[in-house]
Amino acid sequence: MNKKKSYTVDEATKVLENYCAYQERCHKEVEQKLYDLNMISEAKDHIILHLLQHNYLNEERYAKSFVRGKFSIKKWGRIKIINQLKFKGISDYNIKSGLKEIDENLYLTTLQSIAEKKLPLIKETNSYKKSSKLASFLISKGFESELVFKTVKMLIQ
Repeated sequence: MNKKKSYTVDEATKVLENYCAYQERCHKEVEQKLYDLNMISEAKDHIILHLLQHNYLNEERYAKSFVRGKFSIKKWGRIKIINQLKFKGISDYNIKSGLKEIDENLYLTTLQSIAEKKLPLIKETNSYKKSSKLASFLISKGFESELVFKTVKMLIQ
């Protein structure tokens, strides 16, 4: 029989402290981890309060970190980042705060750079279809359609 280990509140608190210290976490991830540890709701509330009071859990800090990482490493656009943060249950206030981490000039430069790298990889002779494929790719990366269309128009004349 495969019986799950049961944790005391103190043990679970230590597990969650380590979980949050390793990498920024949002409430939803912490609640899932507590669920996985089979904690009762009173214990969950106690542990989450402890994590908030000791600054292990901070959604604004999480949103900022998430935005920086997804933009600088994965080259995601704002729309994709916003959708992922909403999926994780992050408040609109914290999403707005997180998005301030993106420098506007760097954002436009990144969009341009991605488009320039992708363009030669599109094996299409019809310029309309080529534009369409490039735009679809950039929109799927989460960039705003008006910025995408400006960039595509500039690259494919």
